[in-house]
Amino acid sequence: MSVLETLPFARLQVRDATPDDIPAITAIYEWHVRHGRGSFEETPPTISQMDERLQSVLKQELPWLVALHSGIVVGYCYATVYRPRPAYRFTIEDSVYIDASMTGQGVGRELLSHLIDRCEQGPWRQMVAIIGDGENNTGSCRLHRQLGFEVVGQLRSVGFKLGGWRDTLIMQRPLNDGDRTLP
Repeated sequence: MSVLETLPFARLQVRDATPDDIPAITAIYEWHVRHGRGSFEETPPTISQMDERLQSVLKQELPWLVALHSGIVVGYCYATVYRPRPAYRFTIEDSVYIDASMTGQGVGRELLSHLIDRCEQGPWRQMVAIIGDGENNTGSCRLHRQLGFEVVGQLRSVGFKLGGWRDTLIMQRPLNDGDRTLP
């Protein structure tokens, strides 16, 4: 049993990530890169590379959040620009990663809910989730459906990881007025 499993879950806190969180964020993501099929990276980034990613997100004035359980980082999520061309400027993409010992306990829902709320304070109108391993990634699919995302597409066998072909599932939800009004 891990230390996290012995702590009361009511102590979950969500806040903006800081550079001090990068070692914990890197460790969480390393597990997903090495063992999970949701990330299509095959070599875990270093602490320095993860710090560069955090700084890039913050420079774009987008949120990067962490969830803490009794002061320990147990998950993180962030929004990035969906694509760099100007016509995509009102669309962002979310990413959510949870410590392997904490999945299925509501951490992802709490993080993604906060991320959606924060993104709705900005000019964005659509949030996209590109879910690695497609429909086999049931936790991520369920999380996104619970928070209003719908499947809008699937790319079959576009990644090869852990000895097999992997799909990506594309899910989307409107932010603010979505496409009902002009920006």
